[in-house]
Amino acid sequence: MVKVKRFEVWLINLNPTQGSEINKSRPCMVVSPDEANNFLHTIIIVPLISTLRDYPTRVNCTFQNKSGQLAIDQIRAVDKSRLISKIGIMSDEISVELCTVLTETFKY
Repeated sequence: MVKVKRFEVWLINLNPTQGSEINKSRPCMVVSPDEANNFLHTIIIVPLISTLRDYPTRVNCTFQNKSGQLAIDQIRAVDKSRLISKIGIMSDEISVELCTVLTETFKY
C-alpha cells in the first residue's frame, strides 16, 4: 500500500465526477491523519484550485510558486488507487491555516 502523510500534496485523478464536483487530475492536499492513512485504503483530501473565490471555505496558498486556493468545500475521500504521484508538502503556515478553517467550517 502507498505510504501517504498528512499535509503532503499529491497529483490525484478525481475523475469520474458528477455535477459540480472538482474533476480531472489535479494537486490535492492530504488532510486525513497519519494513523488513518497508515491503515485505510482511502485518504481524505482537499483539492488545490487556481480559480480564486472569496468563499469562507477557501484557503489561499502558494504551492510550487503558483497561487491558488485549497477548496475545503470540495473535501472528499478517495481511494489510494487514484494517487498518481507525490509532488510535495504544503508549508506549515498554510497547513495550520487550513486546520483552523476546517475546524471553523465543521464545528457544531
